[in-house]
Amino acid sequence: MNKLALITGASSGIGRATALRLAKEGYNIIVTGRRNDRLESLQSEIKSYYDVKVFTAQFDIQQKEAVQEFVNFLTGEWRDVDVLVNNAGLALGKESFQNGNLRDWDIMIDTNVKGMMYISKLISEIMVTRGQGHIVNITSTASTQVYKDGGIYCASKHAALAMSKSMRIDLLPHGIKVSSISPGAVETEFSTVRFKGDIIKAKDVYNGYTPLYANDIADMIAYVVNQPIHVNINDIEVTCLAQANAYYFNKNK
Repeated sequence: MNKLALITGASSGIGRATALRLAKEGYNIIVTGRRNDRLESLQSEIKSYYDVKVFTAQFDIQQKEAVQEFVNFLTGEWRDVDVLVNNAGLALGKESFQNGNLRDWDIMIDTNVKGMMYISKLISEIMVTRGQGHIVNITSTASTQVYKDGGIYCASKHAALAMSKSMRIDLLPHGIKVSSISPGAVETEFSTVRFKGDIIKAKDVYNGYTPLYANDIADMIAYVVNQPIHVNINDIEVTCLAQANAYYFNKNK
């Protein structure tokens, strides 16, 4: 019987790559996100390559009621989630604290912290009832390091890591695994979103070195969730060769 993985923020980037990677491992897949056309395209792609079942759900993880409605809708085999990958997240803007945009800050907190909180709370309840499960939280090097002009994004990722660590403790008596993976620079839509469609600024983030790619993180997620039942990988921080941490890069330009 196939295991079931639920991946948030699966319409692009790491989430999309993870859905494909876990489908390759034989997982049935639930993919969620805001862009239904991309979710449906991903569903078709997965089913064309792999003999697994795929369910799509379009909603905004910032909306508590929408998350609740989604989980309530899950019935039968689609309710027995074995793996939750909390991938949905974003950065918006890169300004000093005093010049920051409050609307951007709200969206980052609502997505990176509250959205993760909403879905994790509801799915963990199901996992506790079943006495099994694995929650994988995609955080960031910004979850332990603060960099210039990234204050609220960094704060949101610090909170996400803290939440992940608290889940690990609270779910310990129930046999639920909890892991966090903290990537450095990954070339996805992340910077395009951060700079609100400014392609030149987004491309400049990755110029002069080879960054991580979505498939690199998807492979790591697959490694984490496929460990033996007695093994839990708590935290992984991963960067490309050219990035030492959130501050230091070796760029050839």
